[in-house]
Amino acid sequence: MMFSFGEAIMCSTGKDPMRVLVVEDDKKIASFVEKGLGQAGFAVDHVPSAEGAMELALTNSYDVAVVDIMLPGMDGITLIESLRKESLTLPVVILSAKRSVDDRIKGLKAGGDDYITKPFSFSELLVRIHALLRRVSMSRSPVTLAAGDLSMDLMTREVMRAGKKIELQPREFSLLEYFMRTPGQVLSKTLIMEHVWDYHFDPQTNVVDVLVSRLRGKIDRDFTEKLIHTIRGVGYVLKVPQEDKGKN
Repeated sequence: MMFSFGEAIMCSTGKDPMRVLVVEDDKKIASFVEKGLGQAGFAVDHVPSAEGAMELALTNSYDVAVVDIMLPGMDGITLIESLRKESLTLPVVILSAKRSVDDRIKGLKAGGDDYITKPFSFSELLVRIHALLRRVSMSRSPVTLAAGDLSMDLMTREVMRAGKKIELQPREFSLLEYFMRTPGQVLSKTLIMEHVWDYHFDPQTNVVDVLVSRLRGKIDRDFTEKLIHTIRGVGYVLKVPQEDKGKN
C-alpha cells in the first residue's frame, strides 16, 4: 500500500502537539500512518490490539483515535463501543477493508465519527483527522462572537451591529465568522478560499474580493467605524476599534 505524505502540516504552534492513538495490527500500515502523523506534528501512540488501546485510552488523554476494524481478539467495533460506554468522547476515524454501506453504518452507529476504506491515501486520512479536530474545536467554542458593536449568534445565525440586524448569505456568514474568530489576524486570499470554500481556486480569481466587498457593504457601509480592512498585496483583516479592546 502506497501513501502520499504530501507537505507536512504542523498542528501545534508553540503548544503541546495533538495526541493520536493509532490502533492497527498491520505493521506496514501502522508504520506509514505513525510516520506520516509524526511528520504532520502529531504525537502518536501505536498499539496493535483493542485491549491495549483500551488500557491506553483509560489512562491517557488523546485528541483523536485511528482504529482498524479487523484486530486480533477484540475487534475495532467492540473497542469503539467500549470507549463510548466509558464516556470517552475522543473522535474516532475508522479504518476498514470492509466497503459496504452496511459496514459503514455499523461502524458509525457504534460510535465512530468517520470511516475510511482500505486502501487509502495518507493525505486523505490527514484531511479527515483535521476536519474532525476542527469540528470538536468548534463544538467547544462559544455560541456567540463579538467584535466591537458587531455580534454573531452561531446557533440562530443572527448577526447584529449596533442593534441593527444584518442579513447575510451562507458564504458571507462563513467569511464573517472566520474574521470574527481571528480578529487582528491578516487573512490571505488563499486562507479565505480554503476556509470558506474548503477547496482551492485559481489564485488569480477575484472570488474572494467579490465576497469581501459584499460583506463590507452589509456590515461597514452604514457605519462610521469600519471593521474590515484591506492589507494591500497581503489580504484582509478585521480590526476591533481600540476603545473596545480594553473592555471585558
